Amino acid sequence: MTKIITIEASGIAPAVMAGLELGVPVIFARKYQSLTLKDDLYRSKVFSFTKQTESTIAISKKHINATDKVLVIDDFLANGQAALGLADLIHQADAEVLGIGIVIEKSFQPGRDILLEKGYRVESLARVKSLANGTVEFVRD
Repeated sequence: MTKIITIEASGIAPAVMAGLELGVPVIFARKYQSLTLKDDLYRSKVFSFTKQTESTIAISKKHINATDKVLVIDDFLANGQAALGLADLIHQADAEVLGIGIVIEKSFQPGRDILLEKGYRVESLARVKSLANGTVEFVRD
């Protein structure tokens, strides 16, 4: 593994902790146009299930290249669109996606299945099966 990638802003904390533990640099995709991030970018469109909005994420081409083996880290997994967008950025650089790490997975939504169908390895710290009647039920492996 050569790098970890996430999306600003809520994915940064778990990605940095993983990067410190694994001893690899962390890069993050920007959701918003930046004055310093304009040219030579990889871009991908991402729909946020939580916010019901579409945004374009971007990373500078100087931060990722074809020799990189990249771990995707994010805070939540619902429909898998953020992870797919990050994987798209990695593929645009001809780099390799090693896997996708999630802090909290909403297993009652299709994100995991979508990512698995695409051939990605998915690991989650917590898999929520249900949020019915004010009770959190976890998937038991």
